[in-house]
Amino acid sequence: MMTDTEIRSKGLEILTKHLGDVEAERFIALIQRELFDYTKWRQGMDEDLSIEEISRKAMVMRMKQTEQ
Repeated sequence: MMTDTEIRSKGLEILTKHLGDVEAERFIALIQRELFDYTKWRQGMDEDLSIEEISRKAMVMRMKQTEQ
């Protein structure tokens, strides 16, 4: 089992690899700033989606939440 520090480090590494530094920081800021239920968001995802597709789905869900 990884430590919290290892998880944060690996997560940031994956985000920056797939999104780049700026977009990874934007993703983190978006997650921190909003009321966000990660478990609910994650339940509807397919494991075969790319990072870009996951990001698009997250943005659609975000827009739906802000409309409510």
